[in-house]
Amino acid sequence: MDSTVNALVAQAAGASRPTLSSALAQAGSDVDRAAEDFEAVFLNAMLAPLFEGIETPEPFGGGSAEQTWRGLLVDEYAKTIASAGGVGIADSVRAELLRMQEALQ
Repeated sequence: MDSTVNALVAQAAGASRPTLSSALAQAGSDVDRAAEDFEAVFLNAMLAPLFEGIETPEPFGGGSAEQTWRGLLVDEYAKTIASAGGVGIADSVRAELLRMQEALQ
C-alpha cells in the first residue's frame, strides 16, 4: 500500500516539473509573443497619424470621448494586423531575439 502511494506521489511530482522540451517551447512562445507585440506597437505608431486628421460629422461624432476611443481603435487595428502576419517586422525581431538568446548560452 505504501509503495503504491509513494509511486503515485513520485509520479505526480514528476508530472509537475517542466521538461526541457516544454521549457524550450515556452521560451519560443514568449519570443513569438514579444516579437508580435513589438510589431503591434510599431504599427500603432505608424497608424496613429493617419487617424488624427479625420473629422466626423457633428450629429453622431466628435468630442473628447471619440478621441479616446479612436486611440483604442487604432491600437486594436495594430494588434489585428500584427497577429494576421503583420508587415514582416516580427520575423526580424524574432530572429534577433533568438540570436541574442543563443549568444547568452
